[in-house]
Amino acid sequence: MTKYDVKIVDVPVATLWTNEYSAREIDSLAIDNPCDIKTWLDSLDYEKRLGLYTGNLVQSQVLYGQEVYILEEKEEWAFVALPNQASQKNELGYPGWIPKKQLIKKQTYSLENGPIAVVEASITALCDDHKDVILPLCFQTRLPVRRQEGEWIVVMTPTGEGWIKATDVSIYSSSQDVRKGTGKDIVKQGERFLHLDYLWGGMSSYGYDCSGFSYTMCLANGYLIPRDASEQAETGRNVPLDEIEPGDLLFFAYEEGKGKIHHVGIYYGENKLLHSPNTGKSIEIIPLENTIYEKELCIARRYWE
Repeated sequence: MTKYDVKIVDVPVATLWTNEYSAREIDSLAIDNPCDIKTWLDSLDYEKRLGLYTGNLVQSQVLYGQEVYILEEKEEWAFVALPNQASQKNELGYPGWIPKKQLIKKQTYSLENGPIAVVEASITALCDDHKDVILPLCFQTRLPVRRQEGEWIVVMTPTGEGWIKATDVSIYSSSQDVRKGTGKDIVKQGERFLHLDYLWGGMSSYGYDCSGFSYTMCLANGYLIPRDASEQAETGRNVPLDEIEPGDLLFFAYEEGKGKIHHVGIYYGENKLLHSPNTGKSIEIIPLENTIYEKELCIARRYWE
């Protein structure tokens, strides 16, 4: 048990900001509760999106229902650690700032014990008992299951019971029992998000950055890996570059592979890369041959065995 206060994310996607001053006026929809991530992203032109990176404004994101550890509080903001996103930046989990209004007191339920529902749809709706939409839920949102009623799954949420279409979730007896997929399963999940716009720090089906994409596709197949590319490259099983298989993670470094790691993608097979490239682009499959990626490829890691 942690000695820190534990809160629960109470919005579909909470953005983890670098400091309590990082959010700009144009980011107001992302830091409110309720928040509207889609409208926020639609409002950002290329320069405003790029500024999330060049201004070092955003660190990561975390989904509805997830726990965060409160490390410090300043007025309307909380400095937190995300225990489900391992990071060398903090032993408790990825650190950053989230508006207090997007967090709620921890309930008695736990994602560690008992059955859970895992959202498999890209986006689905959490409804009330009248089947009116409360809020959208992203791919891989996880909530404790209370019961099934016909075509609906009743789940526990930070504020009580909610209803999700059974066709949009998978049910597991516990978090530890999430199905372990193969490398090809990792690729198959990733293919679903082709053409989704890149988002610096993105960890939701509204937009992923490169390591957020590899993290989430592995998570969807039962493998919890570190959050950042440089740390993903330090764990998993090392695979010689001439023995890579679909679903392996490929890492790319400056100085033609000899410098600092700056990118990660999923090996698609047939000498192709499935990845979320950078701001202004979207998730794609590209041939590696005769590209900068071919020159910068340095390490492959396998998490799916």
